[in-house]
Amino acid sequence: MLYYALVFLVVALIAGVLGFGGIAGASASIAQVLFFIFLVLFVVSIVMRLMRKV
Repeated sequence: MLYYALVFLVVALIAGVLGFGGIAGASASIAQVLFFIFLVLFVVSIVMRLMRKV
């Protein structure tokens, strides 16, 4: 999931440099959503691992 967030971030940066504002904005927002989903899943994974050890 983090891989896809980075891919969309790179697409947004390239589109922004080339002047495609709409595509850059959409790609950046998709990357942001994917990154936050990754963070939530990562924290849940850590909490579940700590709960299993106790």
